[in-house]
Amino acid sequence: MSGCGGGPIWSAPMNFSLHEHHAGVETAPGRRVVYDLAGNVAHFGAARVDGHALVWELGSDGRGALLAREVELDPATPWLARCDRIDFPPGGVAYAHTHPGPGIRYLLHGRLKITTEGRTTAYEPGGAWFESGPDPVLAVASDTEETAFVRVLLLPAEWEGKRTIRYVDPADEEKPRLQRPTLFFDRPLAA
Repeated sequence: MSGCGGGPIWSAPMNFSLHEHHAGVETAPGRRVVYDLAGNVAHFGAARVDGHALVWELGSDGRGALLAREVELDPATPWLARCDRIDFPPGGVAYAHTHPGPGIRYLLHGRLKITTEGRTTAYEPGGAWFESGPDPVLAVASDTEETAFVRVLLLPAEWEGKRTIRYVDPADEEKPRLQRPTLFFDRPLAA
């Protein structure tokens, strides 16, 4: 991965992790995203949250993580971290789709069934999952309650400010999209 205008930051796979802190957290500058659940606010790098918080880190060892995955990002490409939230009304569906980079999601409330790589997993509040980006994913929200998740995606910098969902079946592009995205930020991942 390289930063915008900088040299390579790494050339080997690295760990991408999500940590949950129920009693608050204070972080130092670096390649991390901090989300304040009560305030519905996200920060990049150094932050302090006094209550329930989530912290995504790139390059940590992943110890104590709620979820950690190894990611490999092209070192010749500038990358960014996107933090956003997706809200579904009851019965909302994100038809089979892909994204241009990997990400870790955390279910805030509701219920969500995720189908990918030939299996379906049901998530409840506090559940976390990884999506690789290129592997198609189908997301089906609860029929009876609103559902929302927050995520951090690692994206090539060319996607800054752009919608990343790409439907597997082009006909799905014309179907109503009931999910509502809230973009907190896109931040360059620099050294």
